[in-house]
Amino acid sequence: MSLLNKSVNVPLTTTLNEVNAPASAEKTALTVRLDGVEQGRPVSVLRADVATAKATADAHKAEGYTNLAHAEVHVPGLPLLSLVEVEKVTSKALCEAGRQPVAESNVLGAVTVLGRKVALSAGGPTRVDVPGVGVVTLDLSKTHTTSRTAAATALELKVSVNPLKLNVAEVEGTVTLAGATCESPKPPKAPAAVESPAAEKPAEEKPVAEKPKEATAPDVKPQTAAEANLAETGGDSTTPYCGRCGPAAAAGAGALAVARTAAPATGPDGRGLRT
Repeated sequence: MSLLNKSVNVPLTTTLNEVNAPASAEKTALTVRLDGVEQGRPVSVLRADVATAKATADAHKAEGYTNLAHAEVHVPGLPLLSLVEVEKVTSKALCEAGRQPVAESNVLGAVTVLGRKVALSAGGPTRVDVPGVGVVTLDLSKTHTTSRTAAATALELKVSVNPLKLNVAEVEGTVTLAGATCESPKPPKAPAAVESPAAEKPAEEKPVAEKPKEATAPDVKPQTAAEANLAETGGDSTTPYCGRCGPAAAAGAGALAVARTAAPATGPDGRGLRT
């Protein structure tokens, strides 16, 4: 705000109910005053019946919300005329982890600029030019989102006011009504990978030595003592059985052989017999 041909500059930067998560603020009949700019008298720059601001944040989402009801903005040099009046404006910004941030704003009810009701358009800025007073440009429901952030403004006014061109009080600046922003929580860091111990290889099984197969004797039909004797002597079934044989069939053949070599038989003439 400039006074007396810009010989005095009074910067004004103020915010109502600005909060950062996690916090909230709510007031009624809210007034911001600027002292000593209008012939030494205070100026009620902003008055609102309701002003609410909330901000929440946790590991999953961040959210900002603001609401302004029955608000009036005044500037020096216009003691009886409001720069802007709104019935209700709201803004909301929501940022959830892993999702696209969302920003939305609403202007509910009538909007009056420099004493004139205006029809706001979402297609672009609305310009209000009041001769002898000044120019106000309004942007309705401005929103902006990125991959991790969101911002919403219900109403933004660019103001250039110099009542009657008298250079008594000139105002240049921006008025933002109902703004909300948020930023998505950062994803948690992935835990460091823990190498699992190598799987133990199963012990190689040693081949079990196979036991040698026991030789199985061929099935032999048992012989009678007489048949065994006939086989050794080359006799047949007509040959008389021997009166005396070895103790066992298997050992009997050996005994007979030994007997043959140990005591050869002799004939009547004393000569040996060939068997």
